[in-house]
Amino acid sequence: MQSIACRNDVGWRDKARKLLVLSTDASFHSAGDGKLGGIVTPNDGECHLALQDGEMQYSESTTQDYPSLSQINRAVKENKINLIFAVTEDQFPTYDRVSNYIEGSIAGKLANDSSNIVELVKDQYNKISSSIELKDNAPTDIVKITYFSKCLGSKTERTNICPGLKVGSEIQWELNVEVDKCPPGPGPHIIPFKVYPVGLDEELTVTLEILCDCDCGIPIPNAMQCSYNGTYECGICTCPPGTFGKFCECSTDSITGLDEEAGCRQGNSSLVCSGRGRCVCGQCQCFPRPNSDENVYGKYCECDNFSCDRVNGILCGGPTQGSCECGNCVCKPGWTGTDCGCSESTESCMAKNGKICNGKGKCVCGKCVCDVEATPDAPAYYGATCENCPTCPGLCYALKSCAQCQAFGTGELSSDEDPSLCARNCTLFNATHVDELYEDQPGEKICQFRDESDFCTFFFSYYDHPRDGSVQVEVKKTKVCPEIVNAWALILGIILAILAVGVALLLIWKLLTLIHDRKQLAKFNAEVENARWDTSGNPIFRPATNTYKNPVYGSNK
Repeated sequence: MQSIACRNDVGWRDKARKLLVLSTDASFHSAGDGKLGGIVTPNDGECHLALQDGEMQYSESTTQDYPSLSQINRAVKENKINLIFAVTEDQFPTYDRVSNYIEGSIAGKLANDSSNIVELVKDQYNKISSSIELKDNAPTDIVKITYFSKCLGSKTERTNICPGLKVGSEIQWELNVEVDKCPPGPGPHIIPFKVYPVGLDEELTVTLEILCDCDCGIPIPNAMQCSYNGTYECGICTCPPGTFGKFCECSTDSITGLDEEAGCRQGNSSLVCSGRGRCVCGQCQCFPRPNSDENVYGKYCECDNFSCDRVNGILCGGPTQGSCECGNCVCKPGWTGTDCGCSESTESCMAKNGKICNGKGKCVCGKCVCDVEATPDAPAYYGATCENCPTCPGLCYALKSCAQCQAFGTGELSSDEDPSLCARNCTLFNATHVDELYEDQPGEKICQFRDESDFCTFFFSYYDHPRDGSVQVEVKKTKVCPEIVNAWALILGIILAILAVGVALLLIWKLLTLIHDRKQLAKFNAEVENARWDTSGNPIFRPATNTYKNPVYGSNK
């Protein structure tokens, strides 16, 4: 609060964007917490900095309570300050909620060691400075203000925030000011209010004068505005007996029954004119549409020409396919469906053999729906015209032997004893050699088989001409053969590998044994050194004889 309120002491400049950063890893105090210390005086939101011990310090810390969020919000709004909460992750949810109650504030996550403080402030500042939000202080119970802007786009939208701005971006706003009710008391009613961008020291002052009473002037009897039937006064018509309506255009003689709007309701519906018109003298007058091509019509305004189904966003598929009548598509010849999107033509479903969907499916809306449920006797087909069959053998196996003998002189139709065997059996086509195989034409397929004579793989393609039934076969010149393996080198390599593994295992065993022996020897030497008895004799041995000395032996007495 003191950083905001003490403008002169802090040195806030006028007409500058003011940024205040609060960095913390703890929660915050709010109004009422001071009661725990015996402080009951509310915070006044004013500047209370005093020079103490050579430093500017808050002088009311022991006499005034903490400020409330509403006081902080009011101070931020009055001083046009943007507030950034740089807080640790455990405190982020708290301050994120607080930012919703303080205008122009935002919260960001701070690392535990504050290493990202510079990047955090920079990112949050960019978020604040790259968007403009307009607000006002008009009394919402009397005045309603709606904001419109294109921002950086081309379409005017209802919004008071424009994001993604850069330096030099120009934004235009349109404000719609509506008065919901007149203020209490006698006039004149003058309401001043301000429109301002959040966080910027700029504002637009608007003085609104509300005219709650008007000078109606002299009443005009049989006025033109009242269909020459009523009296025009204060902008409205006062109708004589026998007539009614906004302009006195209706007569009670033309209305049967007690309810004028009964003839404007369809069946038991409670909506007058289906909610799309107004009832005038017992008949519906349908509201016009902003688009001149769209019409609402019918006795009860129940019909229109724009609410039908669409095909790719086009009403009833377009004028060539159908038209919208009373909410339903009326299709042109050759088209069906609720949206006229289904073509009755089977031309696009015709297969190469002249059959619809190759006889393996049905033509629905100009597209083939193939039989995809496979059985042992009827495999599944797919494709635009149901001509592809992944489980069918095709012509690859039928053409293999002839393609192999014609191109390479091998296979079951190649014989040294009967050189003409291949020519006699292969009269359907003459295979041609090519460097590479391509599926250039629709229906062309590539086949591959292994040549048992050299275990190499050869490739060929075939194309079945649908018109004359001829078959075109192209064989790739080169085969793909497996690499020849040197058996002796492989055997020798295996033997050497086994020997190397055996030697390595022996060396590992020898090394482990040596380590174990050394550990045992060291243990034995340690036990010997720790022995405390004399190694030259048995410490528990006792001799069998004892020697005693006579004390008087050898004396003169």
